[in-house]
Amino acid sequence: MTDQDHVDAVILQAIRVLDLCRARGLTVATAESCTGGLVAGALTEIAGSSDVVDRGYVTYSNTAKQQMLGVSPASLKAHGAVSAQTAREMVSGLLRVAGTSLGVSITGIAGPGGGSASKPVGLVHFAAASASGRMVERREVFAGEDRSGVRRLSVLTALAMLAELAAQEPVTP
Repeated sequence: MTDQDHVDAVILQAIRVLDLCRARGLTVATAESCTGGLVAGALTEIAGSSDVVDRGYVTYSNTAKQQMLGVSPASLKAHGAVSAQTAREMVSGLLRVAGTSLGVSITGIAGPGGGSASKPVGLVHFAAASASGRMVERREVFAGEDRSGVRRLSVLTALAMLAELAAQEPVTP
């Protein structure tokens, strides 16, 4: 996929999320670590997105995850920042503090360093949840991708998860 193809795919997916949310009266917030705000940036790149996008948190450090989203220090110690447990706690905390209809969280190892045998560079955990109680989770290993590639593919994955959740939500009057 060329850089332009990727940009086009992100724009189309962001428009899809916004359209699905508008049709159902939903709002969105993001909690991002390795993507550093790129998901919120992709959504807000689209004119008029303010009727759907409420806020985005960049919680790059463990301290930020704890302070801003209520991620448990015990979970971070037991599972690490890059884990399904942390992604779930990030999105749950996000919905609690933001009060939005939908939220997505991302935590991973974009590289080039920081990986290990059990948590390689390119490992990313995602959780997307709705205020109505639905949650979808994904674990991806974007093997062979450089830092930029891991982050780009993470944005596409997060947007796809938001679209999946939005499509399942009933229309809010």
